[in-house]
Amino acid sequence: MDETKQYKFTSHDEQDTMELAQNIESEKFPNMVICLKGELGSGKTVFTKGFASSLGIEETITSPTFNLVKEYVSGEMPLYHMDVYRLEDGDDGTVGLSDYFTKGGVTIIEWSDLIEDILPEERLEIKFKVIDENTRVLKLTPYGEVYEELIDAVL
Repeated sequence: MDETKQYKFTSHDEQDTMELAQNIESEKFPNMVICLKGELGSGKTVFTKGFASSLGIEETITSPTFNLVKEYVSGEMPLYHMDVYRLEDGDDGTVGLSDYFTKGGVTIIEWSDLIEDILPEERLEIKFKVIDENTRVLKLTPYGEVYEELIDAVL
């Protein structure tokens, strides 16, 4: 397996995280998959809010903790926001989730490491690490050429 490149981005506040998301959104394409990892409160939903606002989605973005997927279709492109944190081991709640990856929109998955086995081979992974109250280090790992080009364009 090739050595996958990793990129680091330091976010000093929520605005930085949202701006990164907006820059990534500006390079969006159909069937884009973004996987977010990190502890509670590390900025995953903040990232999603920034991305959604750039897409022109006006609804309030909240973590879809109890419904697994929230669909936002009022923007330039559909946004499928998943939070798979509550999936139990052996719970086959993942059935149908992979259908979203080919629906022509953008899928953002919080806690994506819990469904690693169904993730598409090509995707962007962002790992959030809490440094202090406001600072986060984001590790971006593009899988696939199109995602590498995207990161080169925004960082």
